[in-house]
Amino acid sequence: MSRLFSPKLEYGKPQQIVLRYAEDVSRASHAVSATDINFTAMEKHTQMNTPKEKPQPTRSNQLGTFGGVFTPSILTILGVIMFMRTGFLTGQAGVMQLLIILVMAKSITSLTSLSISAVSTNTPVAGGGAYFLISRSLGPEFGATIGLALFVAQAISVPFYILGFTEALVRTFPSMMGNFQTVALILTVLLFVISYIGAKWAVKTQYLIMAILGLSVLALLGGAAMNFQTENFIQNFSAQHTDRTLSFWTVFAIFFPAVTGIMAGVNMSGDLKKPGRSIPRGTMAAVVVGFLIYASQILLIGGAQTRSQLLNNSFENFCNQALFGAGFLVVAGVFAATFSSALGSFLGAPRVLQAIARDKILRPLNFFARGSKQGDEPHRALLLTFIMTVAIIFWAGKDFQGGAFDLLAAVVAMFFLYTYGMINLAAFIESVANNPSFRPRFKYCHWSFALLGAVGCATTAFLINIVAAIVAAAVLAVLYVYLRRRVLKVRFGDARWGFFYSGLKQNILRLARMPITAKNWRPTVLVLVGSPEARRTIAMHALWIGQERGLVILARVIVGELAERAQLRQTAVDQLNDFLEENQFQALSTVVISPDLDEGLSVLLQGHPVGPLQPNIVMLGWSSDSQRFTSLVEHFHTIRLLGLNLVLVNDKGLPTNRLNRRIDIWWRGRENGFLMVLLAHLITLNYEWSDAKIRLLRLIENEQGRQPAAEALTELVNDARVNAEVQIIVSEDPFQGVVHRHSANASLVILGFNTPKEQAPRLFQDTFEAILDQLPTTLLVCSAGEADLLA
Repeated sequence: MSRLFSPKLEYGKPQQIVLRYAEDVSRASHAVSATDINFTAMEKHTQMNTPKEKPQPTRSNQLGTFGGVFTPSILTILGVIMFMRTGFLTGQAGVMQLLIILVMAKSITSLTSLSISAVSTNTPVAGGGAYFLISRSLGPEFGATIGLALFVAQAISVPFYILGFTEALVRTFPSMMGNFQTVALILTVLLFVISYIGAKWAVKTQYLIMAILGLSVLALLGGAAMNFQTENFIQNFSAQHTDRTLSFWTVFAIFFPAVTGIMAGVNMSGDLKKPGRSIPRGTMAAVVVGFLIYASQILLIGGAQTRSQLLNNSFENFCNQALFGAGFLVVAGVFAATFSSALGSFLGAPRVLQAIARDKILRPLNFFARGSKQGDEPHRALLLTFIMTVAIIFWAGKDFQGGAFDLLAAVVAMFFLYTYGMINLAAFIESVANNPSFRPRFKYCHWSFALLGAVGCATTAFLINIVAAIVAAAVLAVLYVYLRRRVLKVRFGDARWGFFYSGLKQNILRLARMPITAKNWRPTVLVLVGSPEARRTIAMHALWIGQERGLVILARVIVGELAERAQLRQTAVDQLNDFLEENQFQALSTVVISPDLDEGLSVLLQGHPVGPLQPNIVMLGWSSDSQRFTSLVEHFHTIRLLGLNLVLVNDKGLPTNRLNRRIDIWWRGRENGFLMVLLAHLITLNYEWSDAKIRLLRLIENEQGRQPAAEALTELVNDARVNAEVQIIVSEDPFQGVVHRHSANASLVILGFNTPKEQAPRLFQDTFEAILDQLPTTLLVCSAGEADLLA
């Protein structure tokens, strides 16, 4: 155990206690004590679009502001740093600098308190505490990321606090040192049994712990006041860093965890009689009282002890100077602080995991969703926390290298600090999104406060431990990406929709005021599909053209009356959306009902969508049905009247080979040629076509024209900055035969056409049927002239 626990002080004196891990974990789990988490059953989610849940047992607790918010918050704020580190830090930084540090640290937690109050009073809060607030504001991916990290952090905090408590115990009673691990395991079992029986015991225990802490603080501050000397205060007023490794910011990093703990009341909201009233009042009261106590301690001990005493024996002097000689109360305060935190973490971690499991975000966690019949206690998650605790205690008992253990404690601290940052970010998103539903009863939070709090949390994380901050951020990033790629089915009415909506509205309005030029032309493709799986080839080519650099809209027209087909419309919308989601396609969808197909197409083209996102390319499937083709030609003219580009897809299936793909473009002039080449280039931007070769082919009748034609097309390709191979074919054979000889083995063929006259649809169809007969999937392009290849 020598590598884990500092042997600097002599055994045998109850007042000489070193709590290395209690101090380390106060930088971690003290930030969000597990007593923070709701102690009773989870309420049903009341958010819009939240998955249905089984009714949970009715909460029997009706706690007020003092018992439900102030007490758990102040218990986590007044921790071991107050007893074990404040004296030493006062000696190093001096009274003035430490007071400045206290104000800075309290500013961050105060801003976070404002964010907590705003978010928690805007919605009923169910089980899960911080996880619930974040997931309902930033979405399930962010919520689950922080929630899982929060569970792990709290679960790991349990053995850290137990190790700290046990060290204090064996240093007070040195005869127990040989049974260190046994004592830690016995304490673990005791905490597990209390937690297993139920949270009501913990709630009652809080009052006893608070009474002990209150007496301890009174003894400490009262004794310091009785021994206050102006000479000591003057000498200790300014900084005197005897340790060169300690600067203003390192002292700030050590002291900062002392002011945390404000999440406690929020996570008790389900047990509060009036959470909208109690959370703001109780949280802010705890912040103010905590500030007054710490400020009083810094001022009083600065005059009660010499600098040498502060730097070397401050805790022993706290005990010796205690009011009425009650030094044992100061020692009892240390025990109470570590014990309450360990118990709180044992209660809190399982409730976070249970809340995540009940949202069905990760299937392997569903096992932990079930609660006990009485009280809905998370026994399964509690058992997992117990196993993790025992494993870490055995790890410590194996005398592992301290470096990995210290890094683990530091990373845990970052998880808690990032949780605070996410709460601030949630309040910021809710505020700037301007959702009409964001109507918090707590009115004293502005988006600038929330943003400042989020930045403060992130900055503090890097000031405390830059390596741990980076490691923790990397872990959270990997977890977030994993959850995003799982295509979560869980959806909450979170604030992101409103946030993105506000940004989109402003950008669309700006875009609408800007002129559209060939330089910034982008494809907005409206592709008509019936069943998307049956028209998969058409849909895929539309996505290859517009998914990377433009916008694709899958559209369907249902012929009939709206009153009769309304339900069918929703089914069609769901079918299109499922197709996009299952294939992870980046596109939109729309369905219209119209008495006539032509009228429905006109409605789509003219009214969807609005502004600068109006479609500029319409993609249809080629029809070999002569009767159907006549009405199809009418669509051609409608599209051309609206000044839109038209692309017809002759579906011969998708390419089966990934390698050696080739796109053949048959050049017959710039009218359609510019758009044809541009579409081929857009297709090659996709991964599936990234290695494809583009051939630009031109048919001429005599050899004399070969060189001029080749030079012209080569110059065009160079000016257009497109990778394409120019090939001039000299032949007097019909175009149909030439195309078949040279492009039958291509992956995709692109041809140009002009819309036929309404009197000659059959001739047009027969001509192209003959050309398309032996070709692979072919795009027939009729340009409106707005796409400039040379722009």
